[in-house]
Amino acid sequence: MDTRRYRGFTVPRLYEGIAANRDEAVERFYQGFVGFARRLMRAANIDVTVIGAENIPAEGGAMLAGNHTGYADFILLGTGPYLHGDRLVRFMAKKAVFDVPVLGQLLKIMKHVPVDRARGADSIAPAVSMLREGNLVGIFPEATISRSFELAHFKTGAARISHQAGVPLIPCVIWGSQRIWTKDLPKHFRNVPVIVRYGEPVALTGDAEADTAELKRQMQLLLDASRNEYASLHTDGACEAWMPVALGGTAPTIAEAEKIYARERAEREAKKRRK
Repeated sequence: MDTRRYRGFTVPRLYEGIAANRDEAVERFYQGFVGFARRLMRAANIDVTVIGAENIPAEGGAMLAGNHTGYADFILLGTGPYLHGDRLVRFMAKKAVFDVPVLGQLLKIMKHVPVDRARGADSIAPAVSMLREGNLVGIFPEATISRSFELAHFKTGAARISHQAGVPLIPCVIWGSQRIWTKDLPKHFRNVPVIVRYGEPVALTGDAEADTAELKRQMQLLLDASRNEYASLHTDGACEAWMPVALGGTAPTIAEAEKIYARERAEREAKKRRK
């Protein structure tokens, strides 16, 4: 792929940026946080290649659905919107996080979206409202970091929320984030290449299960493309703990990862009962 540098990132040579979204460019605090994160990545030589940023709408609401392999995914998923109009992503997060002193206040200032899972279907209302107001909302359909570094089970929230709000559902795949900081592996905050790839919007039918299956299918295609490109440009990850076992790595299988998650969930529930 023929590439060039644009605003500190590697992009396809034919990609052209657009003018900043006027409504979001004035949010000084969140834009300042984005700038700080960008400087940190540059200082750490985290080389991020962004492909498909043109699929991010210049204005109006859209749901961005990303895979989840590391703690840096929140920052990385926002690189395309940053390049394509200085847009901001409002991430969905557990309501309890918003009750944490300082952190909760920062999340509210940046207009991230609290989700109260105990309210069932009503929990999606804040995200629907945010999308209808013209914002980008970010979600990780796996709902937790995938230790297998494969696409794990997808929840249907992304499809349901996008359809109800009447906005595009844009798939995003991040590859390489797990090498920076993830569960159970050493951290590497320097000299890590990452590929962030956005696809065209998923055609929604209103059938949440079918739409979620199609979202996952399209994300798998994006993931395969990024993995192939990563292997040719950087490393194939053979015998590495950050590479899926199906591709020659030593990460847990999907089944093994699910068992680990189930055990952790049981331990959390037991801890709550003891309190």
